[in-house]
Amino acid sequence: MSSSPAARVPGTPADPLAADAAGQAAPAADGASVDATPAWTPRSGDDGYLSAERDAPVGGQAVIEGVMMRGVRNWAVAVRKPSPEWGPVAEQGPAPEEVPAPEHRPAGEAEASDGPPLGEIDVRSFPLRSAQRRHRVLRLPIVRGVVALGGSLAIGFRALEISANAQLPADEEGGQEQEISRGMWAGTVVVALAFAIVLFFLIPVGLTSLIKHQLGSSLLFWLVEGGVRTGIFLGYLVLLSRLRDLRRVLEYHGAEHKTISCYEAGIALTPGNCSRFSRLHPRCGTSFLLVVMIVAIFLFAPIGLPAWYWLLTTRILGVPLIAGISFELIKFAGKNRRRRWVRALMWPGMKLQLLTTREPDLDQLAVAISALQAVLVLEKPGELSADDLLGLEVVA
Repeated sequence: MSSSPAARVPGTPADPLAADAAGQAAPAADGASVDATPAWTPRSGDDGYLSAERDAPVGGQAVIEGVMMRGVRNWAVAVRKPSPEWGPVAEQGPAPEEVPAPEHRPAGEAEASDGPPLGEIDVRSFPLRSAQRRHRVLRLPIVRGVVALGGSLAIGFRALEISANAQLPADEEGGQEQEISRGMWAGTVVVALAFAIVLFFLIPVGLTSLIKHQLGSSLLFWLVEGGVRTGIFLGYLVLLSRLRDLRRVLEYHGAEHKTISCYEAGIALTPGNCSRFSRLHPRCGTSFLLVVMIVAIFLFAPIGLPAWYWLLTTRILGVPLIAGISFELIKFAGKNRRRRWVRALMWPGMKLQLLTTREPDLDQLAVAISALQAVLVLEKPGELSADDLLGLEVVA
């Protein structure tokens, strides 16, 4: 993913990291300690964009017309509310075209996309209560991954709920904002998790069981099952990337990655600075899910060919263990991303992010920056201990 660190992005100032999109000095984010000259030199990636060379204890998630960012002790969600005159943002006009790579972008171009007036950015922050700080056993390898991922899912669904409510119109009678009921969201979470387990674990083993006797060996069985599972996963990503209704969510996903990379590089958080970074990030959940698919192949191999009901049971009970092992692998890769062999192993997962992210516009980057700044106002990641940083490796 990297090339010569001396590579520069065409069309940027002589010192692109110390200036904003207009070529002027960019102010540091509130609450963040950011110098004009970065302590870590970003590298130019294969896509022509910059990428950071270190991890920071921040991560996030794209939501409906917004971005959730989480730190160590706090998390925040920023949502672009619909303009009163135009309705929901997603209905204000056609989706913007893909932003060209830097080498094809005219020099100095940094204007926000034209279109209807946008609504205000609504930012909400919350304390992050982690069970890992209270119970030492939850900090053990693999166990910490299961706990961290469970916490990330809880925050992620809560952020989605907030972003969905923000897009609802106000009650015409009382003028109060409408909200989706908690019961409906609880049902949505249960259905989503069940759907994922059925689609990626039960269906692959079920389909492979149909030809179990023809395969004749457990080795061929788990190889075929793993291939079917990975094929379903890739097809699922391709389908999602082609859904027009998800296009803006994918753009906000790219905005989240760019903003985090800009912060990791120690550069002032402005839309212009963030836009110069790659929309691909080594700690992305897309890369994590690909690792899950691969780990599952090796974890299920020793089980052999038991009865069908044991096959289904092991696939369900094995999900937490697979997630914990995958967490540790992604954590290791993030800390050793400068090693060439690690970059080679990360390459497939990075390329998959081309399906799950799109180039954002400057307005979307502004939303992502607002979410991250809301976290940085409340905490200073550089002053935290190692124990505080547990569970933050797979949240980008």
